[in-house]
Amino acid sequence: MIVFAVLAVVAVVAIFAALHWYLWRRLVAASTVPGSRWRRAGTVFFVAAPILAVGAMSAEALPVPLVMKSALGWPGYLWLAVFIYLLIGVLVGEAVRPLLTRWLGRRDRAAAPEPAMAGVGGSVSGFDSRAGDGVASGGDVAGGDAGDGIAVGGDVGGGSAETGDGVRTIPDGAPGRAFGTPALLSRRRFVSRVVGGAAAAAALGTVGHGTWDVLDGPSVKRVIVPLAKLPRSAHGFRIAVVSDVHISAVLGRGFAQRVTDTINATQPDLIAVVGDLVDGSVEDLSGSVEPLRGLRSRHGTFFVTGNHEYFSGADEWVRKVRELGWQPLENARTAMPGFDLAGVNDVAGADTGEGPDFGAALGDRDPARASVLLAHQPIVIHDAVRHGVDLQLSGHTHGGQMWPGTIVAAAANPTLAGLERYGDTQLYVSRGAGAWGPPVRVGAPSDITVVQLASGQA
Repeated sequence: MIVFAVLAVVAVVAIFAALHWYLWRRLVAASTVPGSRWRRAGTVFFVAAPILAVGAMSAEALPVPLVMKSALGWPGYLWLAVFIYLLIGVLVGEAVRPLLTRWLGRRDRAAAPEPAMAGVGGSVSGFDSRAGDGVASGGDVAGGDAGDGIAVGGDVGGGSAETGDGVRTIPDGAPGRAFGTPALLSRRRFVSRVVGGAAAAAALGTVGHGTWDVLDGPSVKRVIVPLAKLPRSAHGFRIAVVSDVHISAVLGRGFAQRVTDTINATQPDLIAVVGDLVDGSVEDLSGSVEPLRGLRSRHGTFFVTGNHEYFSGADEWVRKVRELGWQPLENARTAMPGFDLAGVNDVAGADTGEGPDFGAALGDRDPARASVLLAHQPIVIHDAVRHGVDLQLSGHTHGGQMWPGTIVAAAANPTLAGLERYGDTQLYVSRGAGAWGPPVRVGAPSDITVVQLASGQA
């Protein structure tokens, strides 16, 4: 088992490195001149960036100070997001590249109908037109390297029409002078710069907008959910559902304060925190979650574990949320005005014997009363249906967080986000308030949802 895990890690690292090499070839090697400062700088970047990303992920599991995790996490995780969209952009560019190259070729032929490499009025010796697009005109051109450019004139000795870094005019009277004509940029290199620049701009713009979406804090959604068994006295009861806050070395105390302020502004009757509150240990993040002590509602704050709590010590976090004034529902329930509120542990706890127990949470309740279940992962909806739950509140999916992750998340979960019905049970899935890994959301905006219960008797 250990050998298999090691091989899997090696395979992932190898693929990660190969994809970075591919991006380097397309974005750096294809668009810069060998030995230029741009080539050197690009090469250093494409070596350092993946190392930084691996360091950010590794630091999460290592006993290093929180400030170091934060210093590695921000640039490392942001690069992961940029890498994903840069790779998508460059792959799309592979289809654009030949089309642009052919269009430029037709345009150049229309502008300069003379045959390529035609020697006019003089001798041409040792001329190298490796790209096949150069035109040499004049006399006594020796040892020139036109690349895809044009060398025009006479007495050009050892001149090079390829500059690689843009268009440069060779001054009159200088060696290699070509009547002051600009040396043309290699067509192939020009196309690489256009396609690479467009991919980089799209990737940076996408990640920048997605980062702002997270840091600006979650938006508030409002959903009305009718429950047939809910009495008229509980009509309009409001539950603020918050999931996947993921307080961490990246999203810290300031983010926790924004979440607290957003929830309190809705003035809910009850707050339901449905798992993945943190990414890290109580020792590291105790101070970061402190603003959440300020959550206010008429009937208090209730909490169930998510899978990430089990990565960093679920028992310690349950004790911590109690100290914050919240009430954990560990396979348990409590009576609310007009309905039963139940909660089950996340399925990740099953490995240590602390998984969900629907019998303990729901087994002996009065079936005539409406029931609301807090469960981190939507996949337990079928257990909820079997136990006669009226409404399950979940998170976990992040709505996919970053497209095209939305496609994968939709395939792995019965409901990606929003409200759906399964038999007599309704399931509401929040996209979550924070972000895991890269603090970026694309196509899956963060949210806190106020679920307003409506009585079927009203």
